[in-house]
Amino acid sequence: MSDSPPRPFAGRLSERGTDIAVAVTVAVIVTGGTLWSMRGRSETFWQAALGWALIALACGALYFRRRRPVAVALFTLAACAAYYPLSVSDGPLLITFVIALYTTAAEGRFAAAVALGIGVMLMIAYGEVRGPADQRHVSDESVMMLAGWLLSILVLARAQRTRTAYLEEVRARALAAAREQEARAQQSATEERLRIAREVHDVLGHSISLINVQSSAALHKLGKKQHAADPATALVTAEEALEAVKSTSKDALRELRSTLGMLRGAGEAAPTAPASGLDRLPELVERARSAGLDVETRTQGDPRPLPPPLDLAAYRIVQESLTNVTRHAQATGAVIELGYGTDELRLVIEDNGLGAPDENGQGSGIRGMAERARAFGGDLSTENTEHGFRVTARLPFSSITTTQGAE
Repeated sequence: MSDSPPRPFAGRLSERGTDIAVAVTVAVIVTGGTLWSMRGRSETFWQAALGWALIALACGALYFRRRRPVAVALFTLAACAAYYPLSVSDGPLLITFVIALYTTAAEGRFAAAVALGIGVMLMIAYGEVRGPADQRHVSDESVMMLAGWLLSILVLARAQRTRTAYLEEVRARALAAAREQEARAQQSATEERLRIAREVHDVLGHSISLINVQSSAALHKLGKKQHAADPATALVTAEEALEAVKSTSKDALRELRSTLGMLRGAGEAAPTAPASGLDRLPELVERARSAGLDVETRTQGDPRPLPPPLDLAAYRIVQESLTNVTRHAQATGAVIELGYGTDELRLVIEDNGLGAPDENGQGSGIRGMAERARAFGGDLSTENTEHGFRVTARLPFSSITTTQGAE
């Protein structure tokens, strides 16, 4: 989900069109009302010319009412103040001020709009006080009606301003929520890609390493001179190596299918192959033995069933450790210890090989195992020992519920 880019030119064009339409409409209404009120009355040329000029200027000023609301309201008020004492007919020019006053309040200049409304009432009161005592231009009823109209305009404009601000806030919140959702989706997709990358690395890295070791060992034995005199023995050796390669590649394909099944689309059938876990540890150990590595498994504590995510993580850590031993350590033996505690599972994989060249382990494989452990709130450490290399992982049981909920 992505935000569509704003189109400022189209927005300005729409506002300008609206402003022109308002100015033209008010001009038509004021012109028609003025002509109607002039029936049977006459005025001098200069009165008419100045009156129509004020009407044109006041109506034209409405085009700028949203860009300069206070200035336009003051201008239309001044035009009305000059027009009504001058003109013989009382045309509806006051409409221009009413619209300008409404726009001033709706654009957020409420204090200025209130001040203008009060100013109008004071001007009317001043005109009545300064005029002849026996002649009034505005009756009490008209004053009350005008005050009511001005108050209604201010209240209506305030309500419109509040509604506009509320809609803007709702739109801003919706936009922020959409952006946050998009960011979360991207983060989830990135985490999922990394998780699948670790799965593929562990499955293919382990199996291909074993196949490489087994095929290399078979070729080495077939190339020995004593096998040249004993073809039957050479054939048996080759057959055993091919059987080991066949078994390893079969397991690799099974696990690869299971891993790629995570990428299936909605509605597609789930993979039928069981997920890897510590219950398949004997098969993993047997494959390592077929590659010439003497592997011993030890269990401490009472074994307990583990949820699939934690069970898979523990299996992958053991698998990657054996892969590193087979590929890098030049070891002849390894020991796998499973420690079932009250609140955590502890894994220790130790070999009798050459060890790591530095304390950081052996590259991306170690980092992948550490990421798996941290995903469950645990940790993983590696170290060189007197006899080889040791990997220690701690997987707390308390993090199982949280991890499953996150998934």
